[in-house]
Amino acid sequence: MDDKTRINLRKGEKAAIYSSLTNLLLAILKGIIGILSGSIALIADSVHSFSDIVASLAVFIGLRLSQRKPDEMFPYGYYKIESFVSLIVSAIIIVTGIEIALESFNAFINPTTIEMPLISLSVAAFSAVISFLLARYKEKVGRDIDSQALINDGKHSFIDIFSSLIVFVGILSSYLGFLSIEGISGILVAFLIVYMGLKLAKDDVLVLLDASMDPEKLNEIKLIAKGVEGVENVHDVKVRRSGPFVFAELHLETEKGLSVREASDITEKVKRTVKDEIRNLDTLTVQIEPYKKEKLRVAVPVENRKGLQSTVSEHFARAPYILFANVSNGEITDIVIKENPGVKLEKKKGLETADFLGKENVDVLIGNEVGEGPMYALNDKLIDVIFPKGKNLEEIILDVYK
Repeated sequence: MDDKTRINLRKGEKAAIYSSLTNLLLAILKGIIGILSGSIALIADSVHSFSDIVASLAVFIGLRLSQRKPDEMFPYGYYKIESFVSLIVSAIIIVTGIEIALESFNAFINPTTIEMPLISLSVAAFSAVISFLLARYKEKVGRDIDSQALINDGKHSFIDIFSSLIVFVGILSSYLGFLSIEGISGILVAFLIVYMGLKLAKDDVLVLLDASMDPEKLNEIKLIAKGVEGVENVHDVKVRRSGPFVFAELHLETEKGLSVREASDITEKVKRTVKDEIRNLDTLTVQIEPYKKEKLRVAVPVENRKGLQSTVSEHFARAPYILFANVSNGEITDIVIKENPGVKLEKKKGLETADFLGKENVDVLIGNEVGEGPMYALNDKLIDVIFPKGKNLEEIILDVYK
């Protein structure tokens, strides 16, 4: 974990602490006024604020534990603790909503007159304003450090805004003589809370199950990697979230014939480029493989000129003819048979044949008994060499796609 990540997590911790202290003050204030005034909606909102304290503390614990270094038991780090804590927050939201619903239903059945209505209205309005400011602050910090738990906690605070406004309407209605409205207001608050809790819980469960939840980020990583010089194609891109971080893996296709060092350089360049663009990317696993062309030119040493009925030669350099086949999408489009110029030489037959294949722009040679010198020459020309497999010449040629 780098210094920037630690700074971000500590920033999230501070936001969670400030949120807990603010909600504690609001809970105490609403609780005292609710008891003195007899407002069941205000008391329920106070209980709701106490649940916010637990939620913010849970986020704080999650962010703190996420900073622990990987160890033998948790080699991939403790990042998922943050997601697990976020799920706890979501569960708290749901339970709170159910409790408020029960209390509000009772208030609807047994309505009472509210004492100190103006003070109660002021407290509800003040709570809505503070909840708005707190929600904006937590969501901003959560997005800055890419903490889903803190973002969820911020959304929870946005629920508090509507909750306080509905409480305000209920108290005002009671003040005007419509006593049952306060109970209805509480029930509406409860439904809103439970809905949001279920929505957030769904996202948390998907993260813990390593579901691919961010197709936009997946496409972004693919485009970034494909733009790196030397990369021919990118496929099998997978992205998963673990706490505030993203883990990704992808397969690169490069030009065939690259040295180990060249392939390693391309891999490292892809990693650096993607990590520079995706700021919360913790780990990128890259698997490199040769680029598979849709169209291939295949060469097969043969003993005679009978098209696809020709006899495959057992000797690469001493074959009198070379059959060239153009293959596209698993089908042979055309063939041509030419004399092998290397067969006429006394020495270096294989090198001459390899040079001939290079001039013919061959991608794959299907042949036996290729010497060490010719093999190096073919590799330099980026020509793959495979052994013939199949019952007839057509099957042998099409085997290059398997």
